[in-house]
Amino acid sequence: MAVYNRTFQGNYDEFSSYLESSILSGSISASLESKSKTVFHGVTCTVLVFERYSYIGKNRVSLNVTLLGHEDEIQLIAVTSGGSQAVFWKVNTLGEESFIDKLKEPVEAYVAQYQKNG
Repeated sequence: MAVYNRTFQGNYDEFSSYLESSILSGSISASLESKSKTVFHGVTCTVLVFERYSYIGKNRVSLNVTLLGHEDEIQLIAVTSGGSQAVFWKVNTLGEESFIDKLKEPVEAYVAQYQKNG
């Protein structure tokens, strides 16, 4: 399991769309399996569940992304799962780490661009 958390400023809806597009275009086998968005007491929450085939691990890996937004603050929580072929313990987590890296790149690019133009 790989985990990535990031808090930053930005436009929530713009970032959510950008991130979804970036993940899907960043891997030929990536798909959006599920998406849910809600607003509760002024806080917007979106859960995105992606999946892709890991050529390294020769299996499928999921990436679960939760976005929380309030005003111009965004909290991102990402967790991968499924990147092992072993029965009782995790032997190969390279696919999970690779999927998280595919998420980090566009997130950090967005943060740098927003800070520059924001």
